[in-house]
Amino acid sequence: MATVKGNADGKDVIRLERESVIPVLKPKLIMKLADLIELPADRTEFLKLCKRVEYTIRAWYLLQFEDLMQLYSLFDPAHGDQRLVQQNLSTGEIDVLELNFLHYFFQVMEKSNFKLVADEEIEVAQSGQYLLNLPIKVDESKLDKKLLPRYFKDHPYENLPSFSDKYIIFRRGMGIDQTTDYFFMEKLDMIIARFWAWLLRITRIQRLFSKQPSMISRNDTKKTDEITADTQKEDIFVERIRIENMKLSTRNLINKITIQEPSFDRMIVVYRRASTNDKIDRGIYIKHFKNIPMADMEIVLPEKKNPSLTPMDWVKFLISVVVGLVTLVGSLEMPKADIWVAIAILSGLIGYCAKIYLTFQANMATYQNLITKSMYDKQLDSGKGTLLHLCDDVIQQEVKEVIISYFILMEQGKLTIADLDSQCEQLIKEEFIEECNFEVEDAVKKLEKLGIVSRDSAGRIFCVPLKRANEIIGTTTEELVMKVQEGRAF
Repeated sequence: MATVKGNADGKDVIRLERESVIPVLKPKLIMKLADLIELPADRTEFLKLCKRVEYTIRAWYLLQFEDLMQLYSLFDPAHGDQRLVQQNLSTGEIDVLELNFLHYFFQVMEKSNFKLVADEEIEVAQSGQYLLNLPIKVDESKLDKKLLPRYFKDHPYENLPSFSDKYIIFRRGMGIDQTTDYFFMEKLDMIIARFWAWLLRITRIQRLFSKQPSMISRNDTKKTDEITADTQKEDIFVERIRIENMKLSTRNLINKITIQEPSFDRMIVVYRRASTNDKIDRGIYIKHFKNIPMADMEIVLPEKKNPSLTPMDWVKFLISVVVGLVTLVGSLEMPKADIWVAIAILSGLIGYCAKIYLTFQANMATYQNLITKSMYDKQLDSGKGTLLHLCDDVIQQEVKEVIISYFILMEQGKLTIADLDSQCEQLIKEEFIEECNFEVEDAVKKLEKLGIVSRDSAGRIFCVPLKRANEIIGTTTEELVMKVQEGRAF
């Protein structure tokens, strides 16, 4: 993921990589593919195969998921400490068990197509503002700094974020968040900021507040120049529509406007609270959020400090007051003092001070609303509920990959890995108007494990007929149970 700055239209655009998650509900996928099959007999066999594939894949993961849930029961913040006391385990044994849990957990996250948020993504997200305009910091003294470093020492990961010793953030799926409102305070803040910038330019003191160009912008420009035509075709570009870039007009100032920001469809935060002198905290917190705007991702951070003006804000405020007063006194002491220049300087100074105060108050109110909303609207689940959701996600994605791959092979015949990959992605795009980076190799491995595909001497992949595929998988336990229940019903 990279920011694309300074394009031909002067817009702020985010370049997003396509993800591997298939954004189509499984029932919709199966019924649509079944409708594409002409013969009723084949359609019936295909629906039977879909059920057997799901039952079999679910059985594959059953034991792994049970181990995951059993381990988490020992580290559940609600009742885990009581279970640890009942087990009467030594400190060394507990250390091993919590690392085992994290190992299983990371495997599930990978299978669910979640990715660790890297420092670059954090910087890109924070390079813009959306609804949250306050600097949010984590109170690191309240977070454990031992568990995650021990895990990553045994299981190294590339591009770990700088905060990975305290907490980790996963993300999956991309979307667009739009908010329509009058934004009167934000517009006023924007007007004052532009007036103050103009005043700094004409008084030639802008250099006191000048900043070096952002490293993100330079890197992103370089990355943008290096993007090939194929990459541009595969990636997704989303425009950031922000108030600070709004065109000044009467219509924009008095009417509602719509701002826009790319969002993470799902985010999961994992951390442990710091232990105290009286108690060792073994709880592992797992929180699951949805539809988080990139520029506002700070709302998912754990153990946040109460926001306040930053030291740099205070420095800029004090320097502005001093410089403004000096400039004002100097202009009045000139032999031919221009009263309008003095009024402009005084107005700018008062306006800038008012801007800081009003902006902070408005941002505090927005922050409180966002935190409340994140608790009730944005947070999907936590702890065990999140793990159950993830386990089901793994099964759903695996089933969809297998079904799509088999359907393409059934319709197209022998295909290479590359052709199968492109055909699967094209099917999803044409039939469901969705795009994803299809994980074809993982799908083929599962098809081979099921025994319903083979390879010829040239390495091309082909599938067995539908009826034969159902015979190879065989009758599942779920089907036998359903037959017994149907017999009792009659």
